[in-house]
Amino acid sequence: EPDSLNEARQQYAETISTIQFTQFVFFYQWLELRDYAQSLDILLFGDMPIYVALDSADVWSQKENFLMHTDGSCDYVAGVPPDAFSDDGQLWGNPLYDWNFQQQHAFSWWKDRFKTQLELFDLIRIDHFRGLQACWHIPAHAETARDGEWVETPGKALLNSLHDYFDSLPLIAEDLGFITEQVRTLRDQFELPGMSVLQFAFDGHHDNPYLPHNHSANTVVYTGTHDNDTTLGWYRRLSPDSRKQLHDYIGLSEFQTLEMPWVLNRMALASTARLAILPMQDLLGLDSSHRMNTPGTTRGNWSWRFDWTQLWSSLAGDLRYMANLYGRLPETDADKE
Repeated sequence: EPDSLNEARQQYAETISTIQFTQFVFFYQWLELRDYAQSLDILLFGDMPIYVALDSADVWSQKENFLMHTDGSCDYVAGVPPDAFSDDGQLWGNPLYDWNFQQQHAFSWWKDRFKTQLELFDLIRIDHFRGLQACWHIPAHAETARDGEWVETPGKALLNSLHDYFDSLPLIAEDLGFITEQVRTLRDQFELPGMSVLQFAFDGHHDNPYLPHNHSANTVVYTGTHDNDTTLGWYRRLSPDSRKQLHDYIGLSEFQTLEMPWVLNRMALASTARLAILPMQDLLGLDSSHRMNTPGTTRGNWSWRFDWTQLWSSLAGDLRYMANLYGRLPETDADKE
């Protein structure tokens, strides 16, 4: 409503200007950082949530892209069913996409979104990739995510449209959780790297896909993700059976002491996976009090920061040595070793 918008522009002029200036400073500094990283042949790896917030600018200004009424209310919201992280599942509350509308409009909203992401990052991980094959519809009045149901989505059509539109689309699929053969088929059809998390590997089964001997080159291996405990905290909470399997896997007796988290750090770097991710907490050997995020909770997350005093003088050299040892240095640098 133009009159209401004009009134709001005047009434909230100072607040709007502050937000505009803050965003200007952020993007100016970020693009400077990206230019500096590129000058050193460093790539920035971004994480893109599959959904956006109910109170986001996208939802407010383009409701037609979402399954919601004109007053902003929703009959169904997003989340995931019960899994290893939560017995009740995760009730995120994000609005779901109106895939029919988006497909009729050539996925223009997604193209705009990826265009912005590619201005910020060199690689993009699609969080909750399985939502591009089917999403969990939860009644908006539900108290937990248990009462939802899977509804198929046109992920193949979306990815085809994006690949036709962009010259290069360096995507990585977060394919954790309840993954079906249909999700794996969608991932592999577009040759997207998936994820292997070492903290999920030691469940007693030799065919566990996260065990290093089952990794493929087209994979990103993690010791743990931002949703996991730190590796040191994880190890201290391992069941006796899982701890024994880990000891046996690396050839140590159960009475020998493991140098955690460096055992898993080395395991990730030694993997055949093309890309290895080591969280800063694992590089610094920190315990559970330094955990980044606990899924399904809304307090105490995303506040951890490292301190320069936590780094030791030889850390960079130690990392370079291991990167070279496991063939992860660029060839020109490795040739100098």
